[in-house]
This record gives sequence, C-alpha cells and structure tokens, in this order.
Amino acid sequence: MCGINGIFAFHPSAAAPSRDEAVRIRDAMQARGPDGFGLWSNASGRCVLAHRRLSFLDLSERAAQPMLSTDGKLAVTYNGEIYNFPALREELEAQGVVFRTTSDTEALMHLYARDGQAMVRKLRGMFTFGIWDETRQGLFLARDPYGIKPLYIANDGWTLRFASQVRALLAGGAVSRDPEGAGVVGFHLWGSVPEPFTLYRDIRALPAGHTQWIDRAGPRAPQPYIHLASILADGARAPLPAAQIAPEVRDAVKDSVAAHLLADVEVGVFLSAGVDSGAMLGLMRDAGCSNATAITLSFAEFRGTSEDEAPLAALVAQKYGAKHIVRTVGEAEFRADLPAILAAMDQPSMDGVNTWFVAKAAREAGLKAAISGLGGDELLAGYASFRDMPRWRRRFGALAAVPGLGALARGVMNAALPGFVRANPKALGMLEYAGSWEGAYLLRRGLFLPHELPALMDRDFVAEGMRRLRPLTQLSGTLSPDPHSNNGRVCVLESEHYMRNQLLRDADWAGMAHSLEIRTPLVDIALLRRLAPAIAALKPGMGKAALAAAPSIALPAQIVSRAKTGFGVPTRAWMAAAARTNREDLAETKGLTSRRWSRKVLETFVPPAGTAQAGSPAL
Repeated sequence: MCGINGIFAFHPSAAAPSRDEAVRIRDAMQARGPDGFGLWSNASGRCVLAHRRLSFLDLSERAAQPMLSTDGKLAVTYNGEIYNFPALREELEAQGVVFRTTSDTEALMHLYARDGQAMVRKLRGMFTFGIWDETRQGLFLARDPYGIKPLYIANDGWTLRFASQVRALLAGGAVSRDPEGAGVVGFHLWGSVPEPFTLYRDIRALPAGHTQWIDRAGPRAPQPYIHLASILADGARAPLPAAQIAPEVRDAVKDSVAAHLLADVEVGVFLSAGVDSGAMLGLMRDAGCSNATAITLSFAEFRGTSEDEAPLAALVAQKYGAKHIVRTVGEAEFRADLPAILAAMDQPSMDGVNTWFVAKAAREAGLKAAISGLGGDELLAGYASFRDMPRWRRRFGALAAVPGLGALARGVMNAALPGFVRANPKALGMLEYAGSWEGAYLLRRGLFLPHELPALMDRDFVAEGMRRLRPLTQLSGTLSPDPHSNNGRVCVLESEHYMRNQLLRDADWAGMAHSLEIRTPLVDIALLRRLAPAIAALKPGMGKAALAAAPSIALPAQIVSRAKTGFGVPTRAWMAAAARTNREDLAETKGLTSRRWSRKVLETFVPPAGTAQAGSPAL
C-alpha cells in the first residue's frame, strides 16, 4: 500500500503550491511507503503530486510514482490494488494500448485516457488516486466503493490539498487545526469519527464510492458512482432459493479470494479461531497458495478459556497446510506500545489494538501483505444486529413512534431511579429510537446516546456538533434507495458506518503503521453484486455455515460450532493494572469498548480543556 498527496492551486490568484509543503505531507506518511518516494509538478507549477511507495506489482523503478503517461498529458498518484488488473490489461492491449510496466498504476492512466471519469466503474479493488489532466487543466480524485482506502481533502477556497492521512495534511503546516464539533460529537456517539467529518473543520474525507473534479472554476461537489443500497435493492427483487445459497457463496467467495492474491510478493493471512479467517485460509489453499503464512495472536490471560484463539487456529492451519506463527502479546508489550499506537491513529478510535499487534507480528514474519476475514459478519448476517434490530422494531416501534414518549419516560425514570438510568442508558432509548431503522442502529452501535453528551462537553459545543452531524439523517441517507429486506438494511448500515468508520479505518492505520497491506476479500464490490440475492434470503446462521463449507476441505466442526467471541485483546485486565499503577480509578473499565477508554484516546487528539463542561461528572 502507499501514501499519496497533492496540492492544486486552482484559483488564479492563489500562490503556487510549495514543493516543500508537499514533501512534508508526503514524508509524514513514510510508514505507508518505505520502498520509495516521488514528487512531480506540472509545467505551470499549479499542481504538485507526491507519493510514498509500498510495492506489490512490478517492483522495479519503472513503476515508481507519480507516474506519467508517455505523452506527458496525464500524471497519477495512486494508493491501492486493482484486483481485476489482469483482465483490464488484456482488454486494453486488445485495443492497441502498449504497456511499459506490469503495474496496475499504468492501467489507471490508460483507462482514464479511454473512458474519462467513468473509468471508476471498471475497477474492482481498494483504491484512492489523483490524476492530473494537463489538457483539461484539472485534477480527478476517486475513492473505492467501500472506502477501504482513505482520502482526505482540505480546501481553503484558493488551494486544494489531499492526502491519505489527516495528520499528514496537518504536517504540511498550511491547514487549520480548528476543531470540528461534528467530528468530536460523532466520536462520542460511535467511538470513531463518522465520515465525511474529521476532528478538524477544514479537513473532510472524500466519501466512499465518489469521485471529485477540480479545475480553475474550483472543486465540484463529490459525485457518487455506486450505492451499496442500490445493489442490495436489486438483489432483493429476486432472492436466491435456499438450496442455491451455499453453492453461490462458495463460488463467489472463492473468486474474490483468488483475485485478492494478486501480487509479486507473498500474501499471508490473519488466522483466528473463527469461520471468516479460517475460510480465507482454506480458499487461499484452493487458489494455489500452499504453505501460506498464517499469523495468530495469543494472550496468557486467555489461556484455558474460550477466548484463546491459538489451539483451534493451530488445528485449522494444520488442516490447510499453512506455516503457522503464534505471536504472544503481554501486558508489558501493550504498555510499551501504547504511545506508538496512539501516535499511529490518524483519527481517534476506540478499537484497533488487536489489528496493531497482528499486523506487527505479520511484518516481523517478513510479510508485506495479509488477507483478513474482515467483512464476513456484515456480508453474511453474522452480527447479532441482524436479529436484534428487526426484533426491536417489532416490539418497540409503535411506542417509539409516539412523539415525546421516550424523552418523557427518561425524565420520569431519571427523577425516580437515577441510578438505573445511568447504569442502563440504552434501555429507555428503546422508547425513543426503535421507531426507525436509523434509530435502532444508533441503539445497537452507539457508545453514548445524544442526551448523555451535555454531561461530557459544553452544551453549546454539543448543540452545534449535533446540528452539523445530524446523525439520524446521516444514517437514513445510506438507506436510500430502500434495500427491500431487513438483512439488506442492516447490511448497509453496518457496512457504511461501523465497518467503514471503525474496522476498515483501523485496518488501514494499524496495518500501515507496520508497512503492511491488509486485504479484505469479503469487502469487495463484485462479491456484493453476486451475493446480493442471497443476502436478502439469509436465515440466522445460514451465511456463516455456507462460508465454512466454501473451501474444498470444509472447516472443522469445532470452528463452526464455536460461540462468537470477536477478535479480542485482554485490555480490560491490562488497563485495570495500569490504573492501579497510576493510582487512577479505572477498575471498572471494559477495555477498548469502554466509554472511559474512548475518552482517554480522544484526549490524545483534543485536550479536554474547552470541551469538558465545568462540574460535569468525570469518566
């Protein structure tokens, strides 16, 4: 994977971009690309592109970036992998295009020259890129459909800057650090900063599945080229018969795994004791990747318990002939790494420590790329939310539709039983939010609920942040058009919010901190298109059972029947020990999922002074 950035002084009166600033932004992303770096500016000096390289296809210098077309009319800086590159190259060569390299970067330029901005509809992969068009004197930006790869933009009305990291843009020295209330409030609601917001008012994410064009007239509004909800709506119109679901899952996921192995370097795998990662290893073997390197984390605190992944992971590794590495992580390493973990987070996250350590272990093993089973629960209805949210809507939806009932009940209970309300903040929320899908999702994934925020921050700051964020409106917007099935609605909400803002972002920063590319075959737009008719028809447990049976040698029964535990790290015990050492009252922390941990993470980005309300209860 790579780090990309650029500066375009689009306004005629703007000063020419500073190459020194471009270099500062670029080199703040050194971990993203330790294999090489580049800098380019166009003839007028109005656009500067830069790049840090982590090479996977065509490791030679001829594939270095920014890359120029042979006629000098196009320049590209690109971060990602295009998994259908071999087919695209064959198509382009059949039309007379001559390639100078074997890299997918070059294919982007040829596709743009042929199809213009519509090129993105041909791409299967994870990507962000910027293409400078000298003929049109404009910059074209694009981001993949799921938002696997990040791209952040700062526009001051004169000059537009973009980069793979928020902190890199700040490192350039020309972007304001004024706080964005929607980002701070959003982090308290979700435990991650919801896109397109960041913690800074002048920096926004280019939305997933969008492109943007910038020329002398200024930036156009980002344009969507794909909607997950539309794909699921189309699939729901012709749901797959139950007997066809397992064969379709097998064929579709096998195809995706094979595509994600495209590389000129070894691709390993993160292996837990779960269905998703085990199926990835089995299908890698089926695709010809024998003796793959599989990385499993182990913790002394979990030994002898159901949370210990190592024994069952070893069984799976042996079954599929993998080279198995079990990496033990302890409290001392966690505490030693914690400053680096917080420094590597591009935006605050209440999670990601697990990915940090497994990526660290993979890099220690000499890997530059690893397959992850991330996305299986969102795609195949593996989360409890696929059962809970429809049930909440049935049980409490009618009551929640009564205006003011939820707030009234909360006020009465707060006066009569304040301890119950504090201990069960979401219980009464059923009467306030379960009347809509977006409200039910807020209950399911929310870290804090909106009415709790004034106790944590200045009331005016909260009000302004909520006004800008509009969380329920933002959630409901992703459900347009209606996916036409309960599974489809939950799939969209989980994919476009929790997965994108939390899991994928954590995979990016934690992997890139160790110069490791994390590939996610279960987060793939071609796969979603194939399985959309199956998603609408899934019954509880059916999707994961089909995935477990997808490899030619099915996963062991112990894996399939194992209770879901998640990809855990014993941070509860570690943080409690740290609290005792530091004489802080953290005894009741629940690790990375706790409110207290999220507040401590946020304080490394935003000092509490100015946002904490005087006299408010400490967390």
